[in-house]
Amino acid sequence: MRIAPRLGAEFLGTYVLVLGGTGSAVLAAKFLDAEGDNTGLGIGFLGVSLAFGLTVLVMAYGVGHISGGHFNPAVTIGLVVGKRFDAKDAIPYIVTQVVGAIAASATVLAIAANRAGSSVTEVREGGLAANGYGDLSPGLYNLAAGLVAEIVLTAVFVIIIMGVTGRKAPKGFAGLAIGLALTLIHLISIPVTNTSVNPARSTGPALLAGGEYLGQLWMFWVAPIVGGIIGAVIYNLIGSGDNDDAEDADYAA
Repeated sequence: MRIAPRLGAEFLGTYVLVLGGTGSAVLAAKFLDAEGDNTGLGIGFLGVSLAFGLTVLVMAYGVGHISGGHFNPAVTIGLVVGKRFDAKDAIPYIVTQVVGAIAASATVLAIAANRAGSSVTEVREGGLAANGYGDLSPGLYNLAAGLVAEIVLTAVFVIIIMGVTGRKAPKGFAGLAIGLALTLIHLISIPVTNTSVNPARSTGPALLAGGEYLGQLWMFWVAPIVGGIIGAVIYNLIGSGDNDDAEDADYAA
């Protein structure tokens, strides 16, 4: 397939992933009353985790058959290392994913800033669900904890993706498995880093929030990419026969 439709699918998939995931965190995790007090009616960590998983699930089935449904630079790089994706298309995919994430973050900012009593400055200072460690970690976990969480969980994510999209895997269930995997990953790591496992997802909010969020962005590129590479290497060691003549992985996220 020509690359233009595939890039369009990657843009749309990443846009919806970041809009649904970070949008739920910014707009719905806490439900505030007219005075700005938390009513306790928000969706919380569990709801945000489900939102990320559901966005991946629906977009995997929606456009995954067009582009392979990566929606994530760490996944794209992992699939290149795992010999599931052509290296020459990796840079266009990654650039498109990042642009989609930035567009989604701008949409979330535009919605949140138009709540009564809110403003663009206030929403940006709130972080737009950006990732962080140390003082920017929801649970105040340090850099070492963030690195371990992001590397290990991204590796697990890529292993799952490669496994459920292999030639010998049951057909038609990959999107469901990957969506549930991303939900599980968020349930584990939202308190640690606000969960990245996706450099594009991290870049959109950090660019618009600025400040220290932008200063910490390097970690949310390095750790997921290292994790993605490790995951691909591990899967190739334990499932080497599954890669023979394998097509590009569909319904990855």
